[in-house]
Amino acid sequence: MKENQFTEYKSNFNDSVIETLVAFANTKGGRVLLGVNDDASPISNFTFGKETFQKWINEIKVKTQPSVIPDIEIIDYKGRKIVVLTVQEFPLKPVSFKGRYYKRVKNSNHQLSVLEIADMSMQSLQVSWDSYPAHNLNIDDIDLRKVEKFIQKVNSIGRFKLEGTLIENLEKLRLISKTRITNAAYLLFAKEDIPFNVHLGRFKSLSYIIDDKMFRGSLFEVVDETMKYLISQIKVAFEITGKTSQRTEIFEYPLPALRELVLNALIHRDYLSPVDVQIKIFDNSITFFNPGKLFGELTVEHLKTNNYQAYARNKLLAEAFYLTGDIEKYGSGFKRILNELKQYPTMNLECKEIPNGFLVELIYTKQKTITKVEVVEEVVEKVVEKVVENLTSNQKQIIRIIVANSKISALEISAIIGLSHRKTQENIKKLKDIGVLKRIGPAKGGHWEVKESSKK
Repeated sequence: MKENQFTEYKSNFNDSVIETLVAFANTKGGRVLLGVNDDASPISNFTFGKETFQKWINEIKVKTQPSVIPDIEIIDYKGRKIVVLTVQEFPLKPVSFKGRYYKRVKNSNHQLSVLEIADMSMQSLQVSWDSYPAHNLNIDDIDLRKVEKFIQKVNSIGRFKLEGTLIENLEKLRLISKTRITNAAYLLFAKEDIPFNVHLGRFKSLSYIIDDKMFRGSLFEVVDETMKYLISQIKVAFEITGKTSQRTEIFEYPLPALRELVLNALIHRDYLSPVDVQIKIFDNSITFFNPGKLFGELTVEHLKTNNYQAYARNKLLAEAFYLTGDIEKYGSGFKRILNELKQYPTMNLECKEIPNGFLVELIYTKQKTITKVEVVEEVVEKVVEKVVENLTSNQKQIIRIIVANSKISALEISAIIGLSHRKTQENIKKLKDIGVLKRIGPAKGGHWEVKESSKK
């Protein structure tokens, strides 16, 4: 026998025994063997009498909340009598010892932080923070136009049918109750910016910041804005195979994988933490940090497999993004990311728990290329240099995408950059007006031409 997640040796009964029992009760249960040294050898002078067990049980009951009552058994171990105290996983967690809370990690006890205590309590009650009423907020604090857009998208996806009034539909999804809105409804549909930031930056090194942005709108908006920024900052190349004049864009990172990581950071972050979601773009890597470690029993090792139980820290948020088709079934995000990375042979996904949160990194040694590849950024830079007036971020992205694929449609462009079709058409018209962009041929069968000069 060895000390592990479920077993610990103690030479005699003391407070550390009760601490360990509490850690077991807050995890998966376990047993403490009394009268055993750390090297698993029995203690020769370990003794106990008739009143000993009742005394121990009383002390454990007094010093734990809710009270823990272990099973007690005497067994023969290597020719000596030892005592085994066993507890099961407690149904209502967390259990405390003298006002402190512990969990069992491998073969030791770890004291829980305030956020871990809150998480464990909500898991035990099978509720999530986002289902609680938002403090001092009501229906007047959400934008009903955002709600209407959400419901339209849910119905178009077809995973759930919403046929009532806006308020009835929100009640059906448990996002509001009477006039009170939940934390989830506030995060999804707030009129004003929410106090949870997504901080993005383009870095040349850890200390040399080239550009940075901060987004703090409602979550559906923040996902789109974050993706726009990422697309504007990552490199794009295009291939010419020689068999056709059509050029195919090769983004530095697979865009579906980036979107999955953005969604993961926002849906599964710990909203009890004041720390920002942080996304850092380097020359050959991107890191995604979200406050809050992996939730429930999920571990980094589980994520590396294709078979693990999903745990949702924010159940209503996960459900909302599922109904809009932004995420698939719960727990499949990392599997889809790994599938996308199969097309990028030198790219790796690394993830780890760090203090205050969870860090994911996409890193590669060589940018993906196929046959002859030219870098789109050179063309974009030349265009920008020639244009008198400043181009917006959306207009730069449109140029970048068109240079990568001259036959792409405006509808496809709007889908890539997360902009409405109308707004995309308005930006294309502006680029035409200043002489940067020209359409050759009809809408079907034609192509775009990017001119590296413009009207003065």
